[in-house]
Amino acid sequence: MFLKGKSAIVTGSTSGIGLAVARALADAGAHVMLNGLGEADAVEEARASVAALGAGEALYDAADMTDPAAIATMVARAHSAWGGPDILINNAGIQHVCGVADFPVGKWDAIIAINLSSAFHAMRAAIPHMRARGWGRIVSTASAHSQVASPNKSAYVAAKHGLVGLTKTVALETATDGITANCISPGYVWTPLVEKQIPDTMTARGLTREQVIDDVLLAAQPTKEFVTPEQVAALALFLCRDEAKAITGANLSVDGGWTAA
Repeated sequence: MFLKGKSAIVTGSTSGIGLAVARALADAGAHVMLNGLGEADAVEEARASVAALGAGEALYDAADMTDPAAIATMVARAHSAWGGPDILINNAGIQHVCGVADFPVGKWDAIIAINLSSAFHAMRAAIPHMRARGWGRIVSTASAHSQVASPNKSAYVAAKHGLVGLTKTVALETATDGITANCISPGYVWTPLVEKQIPDTMTARGLTREQVIDDVLLAAQPTKEFVTPEQVAALALFLCRDEAKAITGANLSVDGGWTAA
């Protein structure tokens, strides 16, 4: 358990990629603070499943990722409980599919706030604790859309491009502090976020559900397979190892070859 005694915050971790990362970190011995949406019973089930895996504790914080004060309070709570946080996984994200001309302003603001600004606020709160301990790992879930664009996803593409730029800047600012900052950019992963955008894409493009999956979602991935949350989690876990300390400011693709072309 190479992370025994270390602590992590994983945003957007009540399902999908975030929950897989939380489980991987717990299995390696870390204390884990979960965060995300869901019914109370489902959230507790997720927390308990993480707590059962390793030597550390698992807590849940319902911080609103659009609220900078709530994010700062979550980081302070983790620090009070365990010290650190030593590891910050910025994974919270939402999506809306619509052309620019009709894109709701409120949806734009929410996507930028949750997919991009929340990472800034969490990093801002966590980095001083990491510097004090001389060790830290920041991993942000970007997307293949951090490198390429798709129609009808202006806010998401803008946020993910911005997240990579933010991460590169933080990597340079913390390069001599024992801290690394990296992005992981998955292709399409079968998660609730992906499943929920299928109806909007059906409407926007006039396609059936099967056509959206085969001709839109998987069309760009040469493997013709969804990435799994566990594959993303395995890379996030590696980035937390001491062997990965020279990897910083990187945007690592896990996309079935999508961005190879």
